[in-house]
Amino acid sequence: MNKHNRKISVVGLGYVGLPVAVEFGKIGQVIGFDINSNRIGELKKGIERTNEVSSPDLEAAKIIYTYDAGDLKKADFHIIAVPTPVNNAKQPDLSPVINASRIIGKQLKKNDIVVYESTVYPGATEEECIPVLEQESGLKWKIDFNVGYSPERINPGDKVHTFKTITKVVSGDTPETLEIVAAVYESVVVAGVHRAATIKVAEAAKVIENTQRDLNISLMNELALIFNKMDIDTRDVLAAASTKWNFLTFEPGLVGGHCIGVDPYYLTYKAAILGYAPQVILSGRSINDSMGSFIASQTIKQLIKAGKCVKGSTVTILGFTFKENVPDIRNTRVIDIARELQDYQVNVQVFDPMADSHEVMEEYNIHLSAHEDELKPANALLLAVPHQYFMAKGWSYFAGLLENKTGILIDVKAKLERNKVPAGVMLWRL
Repeated sequence: MNKHNRKISVVGLGYVGLPVAVEFGKIGQVIGFDINSNRIGELKKGIERTNEVSSPDLEAAKIIYTYDAGDLKKADFHIIAVPTPVNNAKQPDLSPVINASRIIGKQLKKNDIVVYESTVYPGATEEECIPVLEQESGLKWKIDFNVGYSPERINPGDKVHTFKTITKVVSGDTPETLEIVAAVYESVVVAGVHRAATIKVAEAAKVIENTQRDLNISLMNELALIFNKMDIDTRDVLAAASTKWNFLTFEPGLVGGHCIGVDPYYLTYKAAILGYAPQVILSGRSINDSMGSFIASQTIKQLIKAGKCVKGSTVTILGFTFKENVPDIRNTRVIDIARELQDYQVNVQVFDPMADSHEVMEEYNIHLSAHEDELKPANALLLAVPHQYFMAKGWSYFAGLLENKTGILIDVKAKLERNKVPAGVMLWRL
């Protein structure tokens, strides 16, 4: 039951915002706002393309879907869950969260509370967002309205660690605000909440969570680069090392998506402004961002070893989303592999049953084959994203996509069974 007596709006109905709106919508009416009218139209029809919310849950939630900002006046507790990417220079792009602040600011009333879930660098909520709220509303912060920050922890495609089951970090601009924010989230988050000391602490917690993971993966990637030169299988090494009780289990691979590949840049950007030049964090980022190029170069080397002419050869890439079993193509690093191969004048064809071909073309100018039947027999096959769709088919499927069922198979995440490699297929894995 809704015991906090706040009327909630959620601004931004994507991978983060929709699950939030749905859970709150199960205990009371929620205003679900998004500037994308097509997204609103689909949600009204029960169409949910991110696959983050089940049809029964979507149907059970009492949500007023709207792209009319005026509807936000019906709420007094506004949750902002819009993306915060980086630009081409790897600097934070706060424009989505600033625009959302403008939209909310124009509708803000006395005694309203605005809570940001979007990833930002420590200090951004108070330095960048609150002034916009004041300017657009004509109201005064901490006098007329209050602000909180509660970093999102949504892991796309994860059906175990969800909005309800992950401890929610909450913060507020005053002790009173903190308790209200905590009560609101406690009404739906069964894992409970953690009250952060300040808004800046909550902001910092968010960026270091993914920075830590990014650095651990970068170590694995660097080890993979070294072991490749030694002709040692990295996964065999990790399997042996992981028998030690305190060994941390991480794997090498492409690091994309909207969190791990982005959040560290928010922290390093702010650090640089303050006069500190981060070294460890940016070094890890550099390694992870280079892995697509490395995988492409290894593909070329394998083609040469097999006696294939590189120029004009055909390489099929399976999977384009940033991770398996999700349709999210934001910041996918598979594009790095495709572009590097194209630089070698290789004929690259891409197939991904999870991704939207129109989005891929618009964002990356890459043609996505609609079905396997469109694919030409390949000299090399690159399993970049091991969707369940691919893994359920087995080795015969992969061999069938190669010319005369012979050629090279690049298994980026080492998901295929080595002891079942068909005759005529050369396997390389990261």
